[in-house]
Amino acid sequence: MLLRRLGRLDRWAFDRVASARLPGLEYVLPRLSRLADHGLLWFSGAAVLGASNRARLRRASLRGSLAIAVASPLVNIAGKHAFRRKRPVLDLVPPIRIRWKPPTSHAFPSGHSASAAAFATGVALEAPAAVAAPVAVTAVAVAFSRIYTGAHYPGDVLAGLGIGALAGFGTRLLWPARPPVAHVTRTTTEPVQITEDGQGVVVVANPGSGPGPGAGVDERSAGATAFVPSMGEPPLELLARELPAAEIVRLEPGDDIEKVFDEAAGRAAVLAVVGGDGSVNAAARAALRHEVPLLVVPGGTFDHFARALGIETAADAVAAYRGALLGRVDVAFVLPTRGGTGAGPDADEALPFLNTASFGAYTELVERRERLEDRLGKWPALAVAAVRTLRHSEPVEVVVDGRRRRVWLGFVGNCAYGSRGPAPTWREHLDDGRLDIRMVTTGHRVPRVRAVAAILAGHLHLTPGYRAWTGGSLELVSLDGGLPVARDGEVSTLSSVLRFGKHPGGLPVFCPPVPR
Repeated sequence: MLLRRLGRLDRWAFDRVASARLPGLEYVLPRLSRLADHGLLWFSGAAVLGASNRARLRRASLRGSLAIAVASPLVNIAGKHAFRRKRPVLDLVPPIRIRWKPPTSHAFPSGHSASAAAFATGVALEAPAAVAAPVAVTAVAVAFSRIYTGAHYPGDVLAGLGIGALAGFGTRLLWPARPPVAHVTRTTTEPVQITEDGQGVVVVANPGSGPGPGAGVDERSAGATAFVPSMGEPPLELLARELPAAEIVRLEPGDDIEKVFDEAAGRAAVLAVVGGDGSVNAAARAALRHEVPLLVVPGGTFDHFARALGIETAADAVAAYRGALLGRVDVAFVLPTRGGTGAGPDADEALPFLNTASFGAYTELVERRERLEDRLGKWPALAVAAVRTLRHSEPVEVVVDGRRRRVWLGFVGNCAYGSRGPAPTWREHLDDGRLDIRMVTTGHRVPRVRAVAAILAGHLHLTPGYRAWTGGSLELVSLDGGLPVARDGEVSTLSSVLRFGKHPGGLPVFCPPVPR
């Protein structure tokens, strides 16, 4: 009885739409409906977003496409064949709206509506409102066009919209959505010299940063002589135009990167860095030592720290500087201790990191890639290094907070991360005072195949031996002697006794305005 009533209501609503006259839309909606055939409209939109130089838009493009890939088979293969509802009778639909051959597949649910809702939901989970809103309006227009052109009953469209929205939200199960900007404690009392032309700003640009895997791991590539940005206008050109009085220092092959940053920070009111995460790490250490604020300009491959701040382009960095928008972020450190004395961190000994520190198989992968990249290039070298690491890597024998463990992969994050993968990539806070500690511990046999599958799927927590916790410190003793550790991708061999800790709110940085 209820289904019959709903069916009558559905047909009544269809008749009302079919008999409606919407001047100006008689030509627009049929063409819009046709344009959405086979997802053409949405995949074209995904291509436009994917070509952007903003990471949020590229993520929105990918999530929207994944949502369509989930929703489309659910509707067109499972849904339509399960319900087999006939298409509406087109007696009341004006011929001007039926400009192409009507579809012959089953009506319930609407595939066009499902794809529209899936893409719009996926985009909304990642993109700013200025982008998500027009996509949502277009999706609603496509869904309505399916009724207006006589292709579907309203119930078909509503069901398709519901399935598409669920598919969009469902992508979060495999790939959690990330916040656009991590929280940073803002400060209005920080003494800082701000000038319109950039007087007092010293910019250090790393010429080895740029597209390619592992940017920030080894950004002092031999033979690199010019800064190559990832996309858009080169950051140095924009900085030179917008801040003409700023001093720009270009790192040259063979330069001592720590010394260059230290000298720059010593004469700067504001220290700016153009480069990837490894360069930002070196700049942060100099900024901490000289107590000057840090301006981060993205110029590497991943730029995790810059994007966590919400700075995705050089223009964002300039806007943050001119607005004197300062915040304080936590700085994690690893302190090589002598004989396990537990001495407190010394500014010249504690090694900072802003994203993650890692040990185990990851450091082996980086070292193998570095040896191969001059001959093969970064991406092929990374692939070959990954295969060799998976074949030959052995766990390291360590004592973790007093407990002996065999660790295959170990990560220590600066603040708690929201992602579940092996190398966490986003955070909700940059000032929570915690270390995010994740390890894959093993017995005598490393679960390589299962672990690798979990890593590729971004669900390291499914790996046998996976451990994760948060805390304010971590004591680590290597039983095999010196331990290679990668800090923000930069590998160095440290002593056998290490202590990880935090400087809560230790580093003043420039931040963009808080997004609405």
